[in-house]
Amino acid sequence: MEYLNSLFETEIWGGKSLSDLLTLEFLLTLAGNIAAAFGIFLLALMISGWLSRRIRNLGENSARLDDTLFHFLANIARYIVLAFAALFILNTFGIQTTSIVAVIGAAGLAIGLALQGTLSNVAAGVMIILFRPVKIGDFVVINDKMGTVKDISLNFTELASIGNYQIIVPNSEVWGNTIINYSAYDKRRAEWTFGVGYGANLAEAEQVIRGTIMADNRSHAEPEPFIQVNNLNASSVDFLVRVWCDSADYFEYQADMKRKVKEALDSNGIDIPFPTRTVLQAA
Repeated sequence: MEYLNSLFETEIWGGKSLSDLLTLEFLLTLAGNIAAAFGIFLLALMISGWLSRRIRNLGENSARLDDTLFHFLANIARYIVLAFAALFILNTFGIQTTSIVAVIGAAGLAIGLALQGTLSNVAAGVMIILFRPVKIGDFVVINDKMGTVKDISLNFTELASIGNYQIIVPNSEVWGNTIINYSAYDKRRAEWTFGVGYGANLAEAEQVIRGTIMADNRSHAEPEPFIQVNNLNASSVDFLVRVWCDSADYFEYQADMKRKVKEALDSNGIDIPFPTRTVLQAA
């Protein structure tokens, strides 16, 4: 009994002894506190639910805002409201919450240090979703990993490689590294180098190259294509060719033009040199 008295005569119950707590007045007060606590709990549920729905709807009703971020913020807002409600409920019973808040703060700090890597990914995920350096469907290179963005969560970004295998990149690496986004702009400039022999008619070779490439409906006439002699190699005269196309057509377009220009040069009798070696045998 002495132990119970000493337990109740603490800061938690305001210095009241066990005999003081077992009076009718105390029981009536306790019943009133329980009713008040129940009312606070119901009110907190209603407010947290309403606030959570409002935040979710804000993201869902706007095409420019990301649903993932606003669902995350909605959950955070809901838990904050419920946490404050829990503190109010404890106060209705006369429990001193100052020490509890201090303990929760210390525990939160310890958890934050233990989950430092995870929390940095979450923070980076919020920044990615908010500022949108990449979005789903973009073809990107992130930290030397190339692929199409399939999903962006709060912890990681999922890529599908060219070979269609999954690449998981932590968001801290996405936000903290250089991102090459090949899908950011509608147009891209394709570039090739075509070599012809020194004996070839350069004007005719340029005409064949230009006519072949510009005949393809994926080639853009604006900006003006660049087709000029760029280099005199040991065995070839090199044309540097730069033509704009739609970003979605880039890879297939670039590969197709290599084949078409090679076939067009062959059909017009324009030599495409290649390294050769002549071995002379001593008599």
